[in-house]
Amino acid sequence: MRKDETGIRYDPFEVEQREWKRRQTNERLKQMLTIASPVFLLLLWEVMSRTGMLDIRFFPPPSAIVGTFFSMMSSGELVTHIGVSLYRIVGGFLLGVIPGIVIGLLMGLYSPVRHFVQPIVMALMPIPTLALLPIIIILFGIGDLSKVITIAGSVFFPVVINTAAGVINIDSIYLDVAKNYGAGRLNFFLKIALPGALPVMLEGIQMGQAIALLTIVAAEMMGATSGIGFLIWTSYKAFLLQEMYVGLILISFFGYLFSVMLRGMQKKLIPWR
Repeated sequence: MRKDETGIRYDPFEVEQREWKRRQTNERLKQMLTIASPVFLLLLWEVMSRTGMLDIRFFPPPSAIVGTFFSMMSSGELVTHIGVSLYRIVGGFLLGVIPGIVIGLLMGLYSPVRHFVQPIVMALMPIPTLALLPIIIILFGIGDLSKVITIAGSVFFPVVINTAAGVINIDSIYLDVAKNYGAGRLNFFLKIALPGALPVMLEGIQMGQAIALLTIVAAEMMGATSGIGFLIWTSYKAFLLQEMYVGLILISFFGYLFSVMLRGMQKKLIPWR
């Protein structure tokens, strides 16, 4: 037992246990609120559709959309669209992230590289990648490769800019210590630049995954014969709105799933943040 400033006795272990339980309760409350908000929205949508407050021709109830989802899954149609889109998203994401990290590290570490590459990045970044889609299709065809290149182009810029900014903002004392101890270039990259840039870099990757989902839907609407974006567009044109909503909800689900995965990776890689 110990005494506080007022002379009251207390058990430090008991205080620590209470604090731990309080944190656990707060975490559970946050998790419940995270789940409750989309459930509430779906229930509200269901009630308003069933009671006629929403026109079911344009806003079919979620229960009907779920039925359509399972019907499309059992027929195999939806599995094909999901597989094609995920292949394009993952391929384009990696093709944009890996060069973005490497070039961003080089830009942050070496001033000549930064001054050479930065004008090109700044000139190309404002151009929407989808505006270049006709040129990309001419160069790479209408198949998967053109979609992968389109996504890679969209993801590359936020990753390279955030990575370079992360390296530039590393405290100079770490760079000086590494130089004084004769760190080689590889160790300099892996032990100083990469860990130091990780917090800002991961924010750029998080932004990139959201852009990848936006891009794949638009790219598949404009020039594709399969994929979730193709499903959304063709369902809209045929006025099959339940199938269209299945595609929209799938994109929303994958966006949430990828975001949670990246946040989990962020906690593992940079627990101090």
